[in-house]
This record gives sequence, C-alpha cells and structure tokens, in this order.
Amino acid sequence: MIARTPEKFRETGIDVQLNTEVLSVNYAGKTVELRNERNIPFDILVMATGARALLPDLPGIEKPGVFTLKNLEDAIKIKTYLQEKKCRKAIIIGAGFIAMEMSEALQQAGIQTTILHRGELPANRWDPELAKLLLEELKNNGVEFIPHAETTAIEDGKDYPLCALSNQGKIEADLILLAVGVKPNVELAKEIGLTIGQSGAIAVNSAQQTSKENVYAVGDCCESYHRVSKRPVNIPLGDIANKQGRVAGRNIGGKPLTFPGVVGAQSFRLFNLEAAATGIDEKEAALANYNPVSILVWGNAIIGSLGLKKIGLKLIADKSSGKLLGAQAVGFAGAVSRINSLSVALWAEMNIDEIAYLDLAYSPFFSGAWDIIHNAAQALRRAI
Repeated sequence: MIARTPEKFRETGIDVQLNTEVLSVNYAGKTVELRNERNIPFDILVMATGARALLPDLPGIEKPGVFTLKNLEDAIKIKTYLQEKKCRKAIIIGAGFIAMEMSEALQQAGIQTTILHRGELPANRWDPELAKLLLEELKNNGVEFIPHAETTAIEDGKDYPLCALSNQGKIEADLILLAVGVKPNVELAKEIGLTIGQSGAIAVNSAQQTSKENVYAVGDCCESYHRVSKRPVNIPLGDIANKQGRVAGRNIGGKPLTFPGVVGAQSFRLFNLEAAATGIDEKEAALANYNPVSILVWGNAIIGSLGLKKIGLKLIADKSSGKLLGAQAVGFAGAVSRINSLSVALWAEMNIDEIAYLDLAYSPFFSGAWDIIHNAAQALRRAI
C-alpha cells in the first residue's frame, strides 16, 4: 500500500514531510502555514486532502475499541487492538464496501462478526436481487446481519468491553467499526475560496485546475466528470486519484494532459463472491434526463458441463436510444470481468444492439458460446 518512502522521494528532489499539519493557506501571500509555526511559500498549490470517514452522532464513539477505517494507520491500529485484546466478537455499523470487506477479514480471523444496517440489504448500489446473494454469502460464512438497525449509542458492555444500543436490542463486542461512508475533506479548500461542487467536493476542470489560478485538486477531495450522466461526481477510489494526480502533474510540468472522466466502475470480493458495478442506475438515469429500462438475468459463468458458478447480471439502458447506461453483477466467478467489458462499452457509448453481438473471448472454462452479456443485452432489447 506504500508506493514510495520519503527517503526514496528525496532521491528525486521531492521533500515529503510526514506528521505535518497544515493549519491554513494564505492564497494572496502564496504561503502555507504549518502547525509548527513555519510558513512554506508556493507558486503552485495542489489540494490532495482526500476524504474523511463519516462519524455518526452517537454517544460513546470516543470509547477505546471504536474505530473507523480510512487509511493504513487506521488498519494498523485495528490490527494491533485485535491482537492485544484477543478479540472474539466485532460489530460493524454500516453495510457498504468497507463493511463487506471487513466482515470477511474479521470472520476469517476467527472473530464472530455482526453487521448492523439501517436498510434491509447490504451494498445498496446493487439491485436488491443481487444484494440478496451477497446477504446469503454473509450468512453462509457465519456473519450475522441485522437489518433495520438504528444504532443510538455505544456503552460499556457486561460480558464484552463495548455494547451497541439499537432499536433491535443491545449487542456486545470487543470492537466496533463505524463504516457508514466518507465525505470529501474540503475545509482548507473552502477557506481559500475554492468553488465546491454540488457533490460536496472541489470543482475542477479536465486539467484538474480549481476555480483559482495555480491551484489544482486531485483524488477523493475533488470531483470527476461522469461520462454517462454527464455530471460532476465524487467517487473516492484510489485508481481515480492516481490518474488525476498524473494529469495534474503533467499539466504543472508543462506537458498538457486532460482527465477524460469516469464511468463509475467499482468492485469488491465477499468470501467466494465477486461484486462489480459500472455506470448509473435507474434513479440516477432519470435525474440525468434518460428514460431508463432494465433487466436482470441469471446464468452460469462457465459452461454447464464443467459445473455451476452462478452469476447475475443487470443491464440498464435508455429506452429511446438503446444506449447502455449501467451494469451490475454478482457471481461466484466472472462478475468483475463482465463489468470491465461493459465499462469499456459505456466508455465507447455503445448501445445494447452492439453489445448483444460483441466479439468476446469464448472458452468453456470462462463462458458459454453466448455469454451472459449477450443474453442480457438481447433480453433487454426484447423488453424494449
């Protein structure tokens, strides 16, 4: 997770100062004020402040054993706590990406894990029918999932150090992980007077320039252009941050480059399942002035004679044009590869008629002669 050490950076003339907090930025005077009462001058400023874990307004979240997970330091603290306290039980509040991945990690480490979620199903980006397969996988691997759970406070437990109070009762554990989402860290950006977009992140152009001259923004703190919805979005993912950093660096260095945007591709693993999604869903499509229509098909990721690897694929398209708008998949194999193919289709603005006859690499070990992508696109065309 660490690409380069500060020492390695210094070999190429880059001064990396860790544990150094920026208190304020004097844009007019072109200086950055640090907590140690030092000021650093700048000609060009790059905001790469990332995102912060959301903290619910709960009494008791300051107690030892209550964590968020946003960076490597958080992970080290959690791992150290688990080992030192010899934890047996954990509670995760939330049911998104972090919750899914951490439930697997904790359960496989021999720690009984309970997920408390305000909704009914995990991973709300995915269609409910696909999310049901995720829920089944959680339960099959011993993770307890409690839906419609509104956590109200964290108190000291009787048999365990911590107790989560909710409308579904009291649940005790050694550790509680708060995984209810993140928000862009834009406090300094607001102080400078940078324009903040509707997503709550810093507005940038395709060169990663902000609303002020010689100030750039990259990564989780800023927006990206969504090529499907045609709107600025904030999608806090490492691959997007890396690309935006490259674009900003090229432009600052005098070798112009533009960031072409995103289609919203994401994936995660949950025990034996792959989950992936790209593009937009029906609600987002309607907000973007499309007329969405969708279909969900179930199939086998490989040829039937070689066994069963269940996979579900959902496609969303615009009814009038047939243009693909989004896709979601969950399965025991091949879900990520299908979504990667459909991300390319979104990037190229393909319609479902074109997708229905895509030339895909066929082998019985990976798909049937008619892939589930073909079947779903053809089924959606018939539905239209």
